[in-house]
Amino acid sequence: MSIFLIKALQFILAITILVALHEGGHFFFSKLFGVRVNKFYIFFDYKFSLFSTKFNWWRRLRGKVDSERKVIPAKKNEDGSYEYEGTEYGLGWIPLGGYCQIEGMIDETQHDIEKLKEPAKPWEFRGKPCWQRLLIMIGGVLVNFLLALVIYCGVFFAWGEDYYAVKDMTYGMKFNEQAKELGFKDGDILLRSNDGDFRGFDATLLRNISTATEVTVKREGKEAKVSLPGNLSLLEMLKTDPVFCRPFLPADIDTVIPGTAAAKAGLLKGDKILALGEKNVDSWNEFQYESGRIADALGDCKTKADSLKVLTTSVTVLRNKKDTITANVTLDNEAHVGVGMSTVGDYCKVTHIDHSIISCIPAGIGYAMDMLGGYVSDLKYVFSADGAKQLGGFGAIGSMFPPVWDWYMFWMMTAFLSIILAFMNILPIPALDGGHVLFLLFEMITGKKPGDKFMVYAEYVGMGILFALMFLANLNDILRYFGIMY
Repeated sequence: MSIFLIKALQFILAITILVALHEGGHFFFSKLFGVRVNKFYIFFDYKFSLFSTKFNWWRRLRGKVDSERKVIPAKKNEDGSYEYEGTEYGLGWIPLGGYCQIEGMIDETQHDIEKLKEPAKPWEFRGKPCWQRLLIMIGGVLVNFLLALVIYCGVFFAWGEDYYAVKDMTYGMKFNEQAKELGFKDGDILLRSNDGDFRGFDATLLRNISTATEVTVKREGKEAKVSLPGNLSLLEMLKTDPVFCRPFLPADIDTVIPGTAAAKAGLLKGDKILALGEKNVDSWNEFQYESGRIADALGDCKTKADSLKVLTTSVTVLRNKKDTITANVTLDNEAHVGVGMSTVGDYCKVTHIDHSIISCIPAGIGYAMDMLGGYVSDLKYVFSADGAKQLGGFGAIGSMFPPVWDWYMFWMMTAFLSIILAFMNILPIPALDGGHVLFLLFEMITGKKPGDKFMVYAEYVGMGILFALMFLANLNDILRYFGIMY
């Protein structure tokens, strides 16, 4: 099975779970308060659906079709209306979300102003008290957030926690020029900031550094302090090449790939790379940077001879910790030498924490709150030009799943997406749950309900904003795929 298909299946399964439970939150509170739900769909069913309980073959199984295969109509009331036939459940063909069509509510599925001029029926959304409508609207967000908590708790109980503690990374960190100007030095072991001890190397660590005014490191066996401004841009820290800091990895060759430049040059597992061409390297961090420079230079080549000149270089290694050997090599067209790198795990022990059914609860809740806090904190960068370029659509989200089916990573990704879905839906944008909540809060505070015509136009504006954001995010995916934007 191809990597693309494995990632796509994981993405679709995760989205199906999230959409079904999100809309299920709205459905639960609607039914709880006696509000009719006309349709409950996973994915959108524009023009047609993959499955619907309105299909004749399904209705026939349920005795809703007579012997001549005609649909048996609902009972007609004296006022000319038909009795409620129940919710139509279905599966659409456009995997961009789903919907719960609630009777008497203005949303993307229904906005008939003339119908709304009629008196509210007892079973309609608009006929219920404000607090009930509020609970119906936040039901989806509530379920998504609770789902993330449950998943994180379950993952920690089933698998525990594994991470590489930065205090155990004895080779320390490799810093870029920005970090060095602030006072960091290559080899510094990160210990803590004024906000607390550092844990593993991840986005949370960089986020903590960006807001810290002081960071304590271990330098040459002694603790040293680095003063920081407390307002570094996390986006700048991540987008620079190389990034602000990353684990220092000695350039020890782990494997030599047969048939490559390294194999032809006689390089061996265990050799330590000292230089690539005329550039000295002290780590895999430097080696990757220099390889990238060669790859960039290829883009300026006009002829095959020019490319060959750029790709022809030398590799200097230290063998058996005593012999220095320089070998001439011709890199492949992607500037690869053909060696496998050592990893953090080769120099740092794994910290593993087992959780009981009790301890997994605070651990899962704490992790979920950290993820939510980090996501909310990073959202401010979206409103900058560079931040907008970092937006990703369905392709970017799908690529975050692992290339092999890994249940641990699947559930961790699903929980993270559930947090994102919950937060994005509660934003006060018309057409989102948060937009409806905003208007309901206005009604609760002022006692005045926004007009139906205003609500319809607000829905149109909100849908326009959402489609624009979706277009931009997926356009970024396309531009990145074709190498136009990075």
